[in-house]
Amino acid sequence: MQTQIPEIHAALSALGEILEADEHHVAVVIVGGTALILQGFVSRATQDVDVIALGSENLPNETQVLKEPEPLPGALTRGIARVARDFNLPVDWMNTTIGLQWKTGLPPGLGTRVHWQRLGGLWLGLADRYDLIFLKLYAAADSQGPSSVHYQDLLALNPTRKELQAASTWVRSQDPSSGFGQILDEVLEHIQSNG
Repeated sequence: MQTQIPEIHAALSALGEILEADEHHVAVVIVGGTALILQGFVSRATQDVDVIALGSENLPNETQVLKEPEPLPGALTRGIARVARDFNLPVDWMNTTIGLQWKTGLPPGLGTRVHWQRLGGLWLGLADRYDLIFLKLYAAADSQGPSSVHYQDLLALNPTRKELQAASTWVRSQDPSSGFGQILDEVLEHIQSNG
């Protein structure tokens, strides 16, 4: 069983304090459970913080151009390790695994809808609800179906039919195989009958 992070806001605040104390400023965009928790869509613990992109350091005065999260800045990597030690978290409590999404594409316009918060030296960009619907639909179709946390998160986002149509078009572009398409159709049908 993976470690849960019940006090994600405290861990992120500590990371921001560490960065600020070291006179560093880093901007990251997060998705997944942490983005849902911090925006009040769900109330649960999470296993990690999913970094999908990096932003420039000149927030909030500059239009953000997002870039792939790899490699993470050294100051951020050191801060992540320190918070892991101090909070007894896994070393990868903040990770860029979702950054692989850049290979097939992000939801269109994701960068224009990010909601920024400042936590000391950490600029935390939260993906918008609209983009979370896209990513959670993809994850729900790629996991165990209605019992998965991704499916439950998607229901919590309360997507409209129009949002689901837009999201499903994007999700199909990520994996055009017929097998995946059938699973996606089942997830969509289940969501529409339970939403």
